[in-house]
Parts: sequence; C-alpha cells; structure tokens
Amino acid sequence: MRVLVAGATGVIGRALVPLLTSVGHDVIGLSRSTGRSAFLEGAGARTVVADALDAAALDRAVREAAPDAVVHLLTAIPPRLNPRGMPRQFALTDRLRTEGTRNLIEAAHGAGARRVISQSVAFGYDPDGAGLANEDTPLWPTPPKPFRRSLDALRELERRTRDAGGLVLRFGHLYGPGTAFDTDGQFVRQIMGGKLPLVGGGSATFSFTHVHDAATAVVAALDKNTTGTLNIVDNDPARMSEWVPEVARILGAPAPKRLPVFIARLAVGGWGTAYMTRLRGADNARARLSLDWRPRHTSWRTGLAVELNGAVAAAK
Repeated sequence: MRVLVAGATGVIGRALVPLLTSVGHDVIGLSRSTGRSAFLEGAGARTVVADALDAAALDRAVREAAPDAVVHLLTAIPPRLNPRGMPRQFALTDRLRTEGTRNLIEAAHGAGARRVISQSVAFGYDPDGAGLANEDTPLWPTPPKPFRRSLDALRELERRTRDAGGLVLRFGHLYGPGTAFDTDGQFVRQIMGGKLPLVGGGSATFSFTHVHDAATAVVAALDKNTTGTLNIVDNDPARMSEWVPEVARILGAPAPKRLPVFIARLAVGGWGTAYMTRLRGADNARARLSLDWRPRHTSWRTGLAVELNGAVAAAK
C-alpha cells in the first residue's frame, strides 16, 4: 500500500515510518521543507514537500504522491510547555488540526486515497464520570479556558476524519524517544529537579502510550476497515500519585512534594491545575478487539523503567 504520512518526522512518525517500510508499504513523508528528508530517505521513504496550511501546495503534493492511505500526525507542539501559555504555544497545532485537517482530507479525496487515519488524544474526556472513559464517553464539555480552543480543534479534526469515513486514534500520554518522558524531556527534567508536585493528592489519571505502540496501532489500522474512534493506550492507567513517585524512584530523584490546589492554581492556572487533578484514564478494549492490536508495553511501569534506566546508567 502507498501510504502518505503527514507529520512523518514527529515523535510518532519517527517510529512509524521505519515500521511501515519494514512490512512492505511504499511510504511517502510529507514535510514542510527538504531539510528533513534525510531521515525519511534513511528509513526507506520518499519525501514530498508542502505546508499543510497552504491548500494549493498541499493538493499538488498529495496528488504527486498518489497515496492509497493518508496518516495525519501533524502537530507543532513545543518541547517545553507552560500551562499558562497554552493558547499561544498550541496556536499552530490548533490550525494544523482545523485548517490542516480540512486541506489534507480534501487533497486526499482529490488524489483518490481510500483511507484516512488521524491522531487525537485520549485525555480530553469529561472528567465527571465513574471509571475509565471509552470511546462513547463525551469529551470535556466545559474545560478550563486555556484548553478550550485546543479541544475544539480536536473535535473538528475528529469530525472531519469520521465524515471522510476515516479512523481517529486517540493516543494517551506519549513516552519514548522525543517525548516529554524522554531522558531530556520536560516531565523527566521536572521530576529530577523535584519540580513536579502532587497537586491535591495527585488525583489526575494518566493513560500512557509508548510511541512504538502508537506506531503499531497505525499499522494495524491500515490493514482494517475500521472507522470511528479508538483509544490507543496501555493496560495500566495510573493516578499521578502512583506514577510520579515511581518515575522519581527509577531516576533516583527526590520524592515529589505535595501542593494544595489553591497554591497550584496561582502558579500554573486553571488548566495546569486541572491537568494534575482531573484527567480521566481511557479504556483500550475496543481497539484491542477491532484492530486485533496489543500494546507491546502493556504498562508504563515496565516501559518507562526500560526507557529511563538506560538513561540513568549512561549518566553515571
């Protein structure tokens, strides 16, 4: 199958492209410039150049690629985030998820692509409910103001993908190379410095996804005709009160401090506080059944230990 990967040099794309070529797919990576083509060529893929926000240029590039399937992984998320600056820091990503999705799906349709798979997130669910969220659980109806535009952008991305007969994959908190949980990633640096407290008892529940498992889910989805939305997460959702101390232990870092909600709100605002106290975990049962997919890293406990123990050993 000829597969166009938009966002081929991002954290999921870098795991996905070599995997796609290794199983025999003809892969074309969409890039905004030729400067990123070396990775794609090294992984056995070709490159087409276009800005996803330039509809005419994107249409020409996608028609040139003539893909059977399009994988939409486009983001522009900075490596260091400030919860108070989310609207500014996510402005380009929000456009890629709205204008970029529209342009990409229209170009894919014009080029005759039969399959569209788009990346979304599994931590935007309504937090006011019992148990893990499945794909029928509504998204957060009234999120904190800094998250509203980004969540609306995700709603639009998902709607356009489903309307095109495509599949939305909602990934959990990504870890592995290039993520915030990489050896130089933001979460790891904060934990190493004792700067990631447990706010309000650390009640937010995280569902994690290793980048390799995100990539294998895309490969599995290309072989199926599944449409709609699926949660791509591991089998072990955990509250911050569980995973932050465990990661600190792996890293040999100080145990996390505890911080009252009202003080955290002063420091990181409403969204930062909600992120650390209200997120809801996600259930992967539907993806396991419909894609016949299983995460290789079934739990963040072993997955992060493998990723971070190597870094700790190398640093000694």
